[in-house]
Order: sequence, then C-alpha cells, then structure tokens
Amino acid sequence: MKLYFYGHSYKYAAEQMMLSLYPAERPEYPEGKPEGDRVELRLSRGKVYTTAVCRLVRGGKAFTAKSAVKTEQMTDDIMRDKLCSRIIKTAFYRAAIASGHESPAWGMLTGVRPGKLFREELRGVSDATAVRRFMRDYDVSEQRALLCRDTALVTENVAAGLGERDVCLYVGIPFCPTRCSYCSFVSQSVEKSMKLIPPFMDALMQEIDAAAKIIHELSLSVISIYMGGGTPTTLSSKQLDRLCSRLEEQFDLSKVREYTVEAGRPDTISEDKLRVLRAHGVDRISVNPQTMSDEVLAVIGRKHTSQDIIDALEKVRRVGGMAVNMDLIAGLPSDAVEGFTQTLDRVIALEPENITVHTLSLKKGSRITLEGSPLPSDEDVGRMLTVSQEKLRGGGWAPYYLYRQKFMSGGFENIGWAKPDSINLYNVCIMEELCSIIALGGGGSTKLVSAGTGRNIRLFAPKYPSEYISGILKTCTDKQGIIDFYSKENQS
Repeated sequence: MKLYFYGHSYKYAAEQMMLSLYPAERPEYPEGKPEGDRVELRLSRGKVYTTAVCRLVRGGKAFTAKSAVKTEQMTDDIMRDKLCSRIIKTAFYRAAIASGHESPAWGMLTGVRPGKLFREELRGVSDATAVRRFMRDYDVSEQRALLCRDTALVTENVAAGLGERDVCLYVGIPFCPTRCSYCSFVSQSVEKSMKLIPPFMDALMQEIDAAAKIIHELSLSVISIYMGGGTPTTLSSKQLDRLCSRLEEQFDLSKVREYTVEAGRPDTISEDKLRVLRAHGVDRISVNPQTMSDEVLAVIGRKHTSQDIIDALEKVRRVGGMAVNMDLIAGLPSDAVEGFTQTLDRVIALEPENITVHTLSLKKGSRITLEGSPLPSDEDVGRMLTVSQEKLRGGGWAPYYLYRQKFMSGGFENIGWAKPDSINLYNVCIMEELCSIIALGGGGSTKLVSAGTGRNIRLFAPKYPSEYISGILKTCTDKQGIIDFYSKENQS
C-alpha cells in the first residue's frame, strides 16, 4: 500500500493501522505525485486544534476522514507524539470504514495492551460508563469492551496490592523436545542440542548470582517467579533441582506469592520432576495441550497424543499442591470450529484452575508461515473464540488478563481465564506493566518499569543458547542497568 505523509513523519502509527486493516499489504513510500491506490495522511497544527486528515483511494474511489485533538493537551513531546499518533490512526481508520471496510472486533485499536486504555476510561466513572466510552472512542465491539472491563478490574486490584520495590523474576530455559510448527520462540530442539544444556546451566548459575547480588543491594522484593522457555521441564530432575536450589540460595524468596513453571509439553513431564519442583515450592504449573485433536497435534509437530495430556495431568494431581494452567490455540492448521469445541469441552472436563485461549499468531520464523499451511478462516477463528468465552464463563472461569499480537488470525486476542482466587500474578504484572520483570536465561528480556512515571527500559540477553553461553560475562555486566534505572528513580 502506498503511503504519503504531509506535515509529519508518523510512519509507525500509519503502518500499525494499515497492518490491522489490510494485513496482506506492506507499506511503500514512493516519491513524486500521489497516484493509484494509496493513503494520504496530513497533519496540521493550529492554536486550538491539531487535525489529521486521511484520503484513502481504493479502486479509483476516494474516501476522506479526519480526527482532531486540542493542541493544548500536547503538554510535552511524549504527549504530543502519543496524541498525534492516535488521531492519525483514527483518521486512517475512519476513511477505511467509510470505504466499506468491515469494522474489526477491536475497532481502531492496534496495540498489545487494550486494557491499559480501558483503565484510562475507568478514571472517575462507573464501569458501565467506561464500557460505553470505550466502544464510542475506539469503535470496539461490546463483547471485547466487556472483556477489557473484566480484565482491567483485575489489574486495578493487583496494582493496589503491589509495593514500590516489588519485582517478578523470570527464568528462561530455551530448550524444547521438538519445535512446533507455529513457534517462533528461540528454543533449541533437545534432540539436536543436548550437549548445550550443561554449559547453559553453568552460565545460568553465573547470571543468577549476578542478578541476586543487585536485587539484594537495591532491597527489591521478589513476589513471583515464572520459569518459562522453551520448555523448562526439558531439563532433567537433577538439573531442575540444581536450578531451583541456586535460586533459593541466592534470592530471598520469603515474599514470593506464587512460583510457576511451564511444563508445557506432556512428553517432558515425569512424577520425579514434579516432586522436585513441588519440594522447592512450585505451586503453579502449565500442562499445555494447544489442541486435544491427535490429527492437529501431528500437523503442528507435537510428538504426543491427547491421552498423553490426560496422563500428565494425572501425574500433577498425584503429586498435588500445584494449580494447573492449560493453553489452547484457536486457528491451528487443519482445525475447525467443531474440533476446537471438542478440545475445549475435553479441557473443561479436566477442570484446570486456569485456561489460556490463544489466537494463532502467524510469526515470520514459524514453519506454518514459511510453508504456507492452510488455516481456518478468520470467521471460523472468531466463532472458536466466541464459543470459548461462552463455555468458560458458563463453567466458572473468568477473564483476568488479555493481550494482542501482530499478525493474529482475524486480529483477535489472547485471554487468560481463571477460577476464583486462581489468577496468575506474573501474567497480570507483565502484560499490564505493573512492576519490573527481572529476566534470567537465554532470550531473557528484563523490563524495568517505573510505577510512578510509566518510564520503562529493556535489557536483553542473547537469544540462542550458544550465544548466551559465550556472552555470559557481558550479560552479567549488563545487569548494572538495573542499578542505573533504580538510581534515577530515587532521584526523581
């Protein structure tokens, strides 16, 4: 799609809206006189209003729309960029709708965290008023606005219970038994990289020591531990014991409210490993089927069956003391509404405390994208999500966090559902940026968040295990950034 800008250079805002409305298009920035199908975006700043005007030309027909904001609201550069981006996207969206484009479920919203915007709408008004405003301001469907309401209220409650020095700890184990066709996470297949696990563990011990020293120096309180990946239970029971023991030795875990491990793949779960984890205080675990269809499991590259999922869950229940999350994905290759509904019914019958329903995201590095695998239509994915909402609400689960990603089928969302008193604190904190996340391990992304100002920065560890191992000294040194961040916070 040809994009022309006048009076501004807000490319990112325009591209976000373009990808949301026309996901098959890619941006072009031709020079010269505008011609052909295109989008012209103008921004003018007046004393009273700053106005964005969009002229969309499709099939020789032109459609024009605008959006404006009071110039006095642009109190600084950050607020100016935020508001200008918003009115540019709004004008683009309105022109597209005027052209006959169907309104997406999330309306003109393009960001990852719609709940953050809903929390702004909640300020000083009733829940019902916030829902009406949200639908009006962003053209969001009532169904999605109510999801935002429910998850935003959970977020508000969690935020009220956090202290200024509270942080979450993430430990990334970038290994899996095999690579799923939809996956773009950086994870090494164990069948190809067993030799990397021992040196990776040695490097991880060094990073644990470095991070613990800094957290102690800053008097930060670890309130949640989340071990993800990859699949952490790819490690042996001895390796898990070594890892958990080192965390206990180096960090003060007396204030930890939850301890989560992604066991994910049933082919990595054994009672021996579960007992090791439970002995170290792990009280939440993920057993992720993604689908309960053996046919779909084979298509996406999982070397286990739906019965293996049931057997793994039985092992968890025998060990006891751990709440269970189960992930599902709507929109997998060769799946259909009927098959997804059967999966959902089988998982609901297993009564896990949490069920997370993801929408398939077409990641660039995934095999699905590279091979062009046939997928359910956007309409069918929408039906899958509607069925999941009806059945989960009816079964006693409630939505507690949600987020969106680029290139999701139908532009939908991922939703975490929980039984009463079973929400995952870490998921809410990371998705709503409520506190800092200190990350360890391969591909770990530390995100430092200022609760007062909203300022945040990221510190990245090398993605691939071999790079993580060879670069461990720099990764440990980079942890100095945590001290620098909190030093500035203390000065402000």
